[in-house]
Amino acid sequence: MDFENAVVVASFENPETAEAAASLLRSEGIDATVSADDAGGELPNLDFGRAVRVFVPAAEEEFARAILNQGDEDAGDQ
Repeated sequence: MDFENAVVVASFENPETAEAAASLLRSEGIDATVSADDAGGELPNLDFGRAVRVFVPAAEEEFARAILNQGDEDAGDQ
């Protein structure tokens, strides 16, 4: 992914949740990448405080946010 033209669409506290979100976006055809501030896995204690981020191309930002927020909208309909 070209990080110069990428934006963060979500942040998580753990890599598993971030990977699940990225997988959902990929299933919709969006090039999603997960990045964590943990020194390449050598210092996992550095990924505290929602430091695991999901990136997508800027051109896909609106679609990606709509997909990730779909569950929130559905919960309000009940």
